Amino acid sequence: MEIKVGILNVNREVIIESTATAAEVEKDFAKAVKDGGLFSLTDERGRRVLIPATQVGYVDLGQENVRHVGFGSV
Repeated sequence: MEIKVGILNVNREVIIESTATAAEVEKDFAKAVKDGGLFSLTDERGRRVLIPATQVGYVDLGQENVRHVGFGSV
């Protein structure tokens, strides 16, 4: 699933491909905002991105089952 995070006062958004579900990401984000801590995301390769929850402008959750196009989808 593709996750886009907009950060306050930053022109570019953070885009991550993750295996997490939308419900998991939403739960983690709500907890980070409530605690005032870090919003942690892990991509498909295991790389972690930490964002201060107070600086998150928005979180855009893409489709969980993305259809891949091309010869690799056969």
